[in-house]
Amino acid sequence: MGKLLYITANPKGLEKSMGLKIGEAFINTIKVESPDTEIKTIDLFSLDIAHMDAELVSARGKLAGYGYTLDQLTDGEREKILKMHALADEFLSYDYYVFVSPIWNLSSPAVLKAYLDNLFIAGKTFAHTANGPKGLLTGKKAIHINTRGGLYTGTPMKELECGDRYLRIALNFLGIEVMDTIIAEALDLYPQKVPEIVEKAKEEALRAAKEMIKSPILHL
Repeated sequence: MGKLLYITANPKGLEKSMGLKIGEAFINTIKVESPDTEIKTIDLFSLDIAHMDAELVSARGKLAGYGYTLDQLTDGEREKILKMHALADEFLSYDYYVFVSPIWNLSSPAVLKAYLDNLFIAGKTFAHTANGPKGLLTGKKAIHINTRGGLYTGTPMKELECGDRYLRIALNFLGIEVMDTIIAEALDLYPQKVPEIVEKAKEEALRAAKEMIKSPILHL
């Protein structure tokens, strides 16, 4: 199957996070069904991420559009842009991605947005063309495991959901195919049904894992 990067954005830990429990079911299926798959886990709440502050924005602009070299950047700019590229290079070295994140206040935890910010590098993950931007990570595949306290699917809340929607937009922009989103929702609305909701999502995770195993990477 190749290499799989398992990216989590929940600080609660496996004991308390429903999303991580569902993610564990997914990863365990991969390990059983495709034992040769190389898997790495990234906990975004433990990762040292370069944030899009004044120094990083300046460094990216200088290198991309103003002809600067690394040596011409300030020490702070150089440190942050190198950290950004190191994170993006690690991401690029994988074939499959599994994101596990909750909906917090209509969107994903801020650490997930910060992580994705580090992947938007012109010339590395996307290119500017005469017809607009083009993702360079074509052939790679992703799955999103998303937990929600409220009920979004099939309700007016659907229009307010910006977590899964943004992740899909970002990954598609970079050329990555999002195969599926596994959703466990209404966890806060119906606490007595949480075990049932999570169990159903685990079953969907097992199915999605098997589909990912059967889906080859296209090296374009």
